[in-house]
Amino acid sequence: LANDSVNQRINETASFFTTATLPGALERFGPGFKAAAMVRLMHSMVRFNIIKRATTDKGGPWDPAVYGIPIPQVDQMPAGTMPAYLTAFKALRKGRKHFTANERAIVELSRYECFLLGLPEELLPAEAPDIIDTMLTYSGTLREGYDDETCGELTRATMSVYRPKDEKLISKVHNRVERSFSKVFFTQAFLGRKDKSKAKEMGVEPRLIDYALFTVGNLFVVPRLIAYRTLQDIPVANKLADKILVKRIKELLVDYGHAEYTTDANQYAPTTQESKQETAA
Repeated sequence: LANDSVNQRINETASFFTTATLPGALERFGPGFKAAAMVRLMHSMVRFNIIKRATTDKGGPWDPAVYGIPIPQVDQMPAGTMPAYLTAFKALRKGRKHFTANERAIVELSRYECFLLGLPEELLPAEAPDIIDTMLTYSGTLREGYDDETCGELTRATMSVYRPKDEKLISKVHNRVERSFSKVFFTQAFLGRKDKSKAKEMGVEPRLIDYALFTVGNLFVVPRLIAYRTLQDIPVANKLADKILVKRIKELLVDYGHAEYTTDANQYAPTTQESKQETAA
C-alpha cells in the first residue's frame, strides 16, 4: 500500500465493502460472495510472496519469527467488524446489552462479511458485550511499537492519494474535502481527540483548513443520512429510498472501477535489503 498501487488497493477495498451492501450480493455466488473469495486468494498470494522473500532475503523487512504470518485472517477483523463494534459500543453506552432490529442488521452484515473473508465464527460474536471484549482482546495482543518506515508510510500514502480519474476542478475539490475529512476522522476515531502528537508524528495531523472542510463535508452528508434513516420507517417511501440508494451504490462502483484483486510479486516495491544490493551492484 505504500507504493504506486495504493490507489488501486483503496478502490478495491472500497469496492468490496460497497458491493456487499447491494441486495443479494452476499448470497452464494453473488457478486459480494465472489469478491470475498478473490480477496482471500489475493491475500494468500501476497502472504506466500512475503514469506518467500523473507526466507531468501536475510535481514529483509519482514521476519516471520518476529512478526508472525503476514496478513493473517484475524487481521481482517478490525476493518470488517468496525461497524459491529461501534454499534455495540453505542448500545452499551445507552445501557443496553441487546440490539434493536436495525442494529442487529448492521451487526449480522458485518459478521457475515468477515466470515466470508476467512474469520472463524469464534472471533465473530453476536452480542454487544462479547463484541467489545473480543475487539479489546485483539487490540491487547498487538505488538507494541511504531516503525515510521512501515506504519507511518502506509498511513501517509493512504491519506495523500489522489483518487479521482480526471483533473477537473470539481474532482480536485472533492478530493481535497475527502482528504481533509479522512484526516480528521482518522485522528478522532483512532488517535484520540486531545492527543495530536501521534498524528503529527505520522504526518497526518489535521490543520484548521482540514477541520473546516470536515465541517463542510458533514453539512452535506449528515442531513442526507438522517433523511434516509427517517424514510426507512415510512411505508412506500422506504422502497423509493432503497431504489435511490442502490442506484447511488452502483454509481460508486463504476467510480471505483473494476476490482481485479490481483497481485504481481515482480511489481512489489523493493525491500531495504534489495535496494542495498542494487546500490552495491
